[in-house]
Amino acid sequence: MLRFFALILITVASFGQNNKLIYINNETYSIKEGDLFFQDLDSSPLCEAIEKVTKSVNNKNFSHIGICIIENSELYILEAFSNGVDIIKIEDFLKRSLNEYGYPKITIGRLKPKYNYLIKNALQKGKSLINKEYDELFIIDNDKYYCSELIYEIFLNPDYNLFELEPMTFKDPKSKKFMKIWVDYFNQFSATIPEGMLGLNPGGISRSKNINIIYDLEKKN
Repeated sequence: MLRFFALILITVASFGQNNKLIYINNETYSIKEGDLFFQDLDSSPLCEAIEKVTKSVNNKNFSHIGICIIENSELYILEAFSNGVDIIKIEDFLKRSLNEYGYPKITIGRLKPKYNYLIKNALQKGKSLINKEYDELFIIDNDKYYCSELIYEIFLNPDYNLFELEPMTFKDPKSKKFMKIWVDYFNQFSATIPEGMLGLNPGGISRSKNINIIYDLEKKN
């Protein structure tokens, strides 16, 4: 049985920038706009397949990522999910991936201070992309977005690429063969598996040298 899960948002002031406190089962966390929420989803075999072919920080298994925004003094997560680019209340985002003890399987990363100047424009760009379609085929530059592509694109600027693209793989790390779930997945779209094409995933972003991991919200007991 899941433990009781409570989430309360309180406004506080910090160095002239809005931030919030969230309370999860008596634990307190200070959240700022621009914080990255890495999520371990167990909603489908596809999530497990994503986790199997990617590597995340601290031996975690991330299959999703979103970014925190503040609207009307409330915390939301901007994300590219199955319904496209949208914002979701932070409570709903956290409750999407609870473990058996009632804690969200989420790790939070924060840009290193020297990159804070990128956040405002990134969030403005992100909001302008709301209602864009989800990118089922994981293709860069097709005016559709998958979760980590959204984060990459909103921080993309002429001065600095905050997150780097890398060749994608859909092969089992052990057998080096395409995983059946990926073969079936791309077959339903009559599409070629984009093996080796440039892209990125939540795990890769979590290991970026340009962010600090500040919280692990998951507790095991």
